[in-house]
Amino acid sequence: MKSRLPINFTFLILPFLPLSLTLICILSTSNESTPLVESTTGTHANAGQKHEVQTVPAAEIDPNNPPWGAIEGLLTWLGSVVLLLVVPFFLLLPYVLYRNAQPAVPGQSLLEDKTALFLAVISTLPVHLLTFGLVWAVVTRFRKRPFWSALGWSWSRRVGFWTSAGLAILLLAAGLLFTNLAGGEPTEIDRLIQSSTASRFALAILAATTAPFVEELVYRGVLYPALQRTIGMFWAVVGVSILFTLPHIPQYINNVAVISVVFVLSLSLTLVRAFTGKLLPCFIMHLVFNGIQSALIIAGPYIQQGVPEVEQKAPGIAMLARSVRHLF
Repeated sequence: MKSRLPINFTFLILPFLPLSLTLICILSTSNESTPLVESTTGTHANAGQKHEVQTVPAAEIDPNNPPWGAIEGLLTWLGSVVLLLVVPFFLLLPYVLYRNAQPAVPGQSLLEDKTALFLAVISTLPVHLLTFGLVWAVVTRFRKRPFWSALGWSWSRRVGFWTSAGLAILLLAAGLLFTNLAGGEPTEIDRLIQSSTASRFALAILAATTAPFVEELVYRGVLYPALQRTIGMFWAVVGVSILFTLPHIPQYINNVAVISVVFVLSLSLTLVRAFTGKLLPCFIMHLVFNGIQSALIIAGPYIQQGVPEVEQKAPGIAMLARSVRHLF
């Protein structure tokens, strides 16, 4: 079944050129102390060349007072969006050139080409890998600082795995209820899901694995603590939630209810980061939130094949299968 709405070409091609790591890494000077993460620099003495290791111990890095600043945090966010927009364009370009050299298929545009749509989906993987490299460069200053401890990648005493998972399920249930009550047009994610089985599986897998990991590193790992130190907790929470929502708008431009749910999700994740000082609970919440949807996206067509029977025996599952695809 195909959506009647035309898909936004900007979303499919996803165009923005990455900023250079050199520009991103305008970092403050690190402390020279007890070696923890190796970074060797050469110094010349009268007797010859000596090497000394300049490092920052993990114990000296406070994830709520990071060594990078607000400008570095904002540039990291901008770099992630640039990657999200430009990399798929260049990955799709060879296929577009090949397609244009072939006899045209009557009535089929590039936006209806299943291969093009599939390539647009899987191009997200190199985007996520490059974004991870960008975050790593900013956080570690190319191995001069520890990575995980600088981001606060650990549990809070108050919020562990089950609390994080429970909060995610509550958020997902509230989001599904709201979008069902509010209604709205099919989104461009719907179009991708309906385009082919390969695109549906690829989208679900990426949404449940690399997407929550990379997004949490950028938004709650690098951006939030830098902004919080500069403009305070309240405005940092609001600012990060807005910046998180902006790249999702092209996907859901014709459904305000879904955009609202995306904003509330980011607001909730950032509040957890603010009050726990830890990033791992945010990642688990995001992982569970996306993971449940991914499972239902994969299972959705099979459930819909038996919709009359499912409606009678398990109306709640049928409702989830119809509505969950909106909330990536």
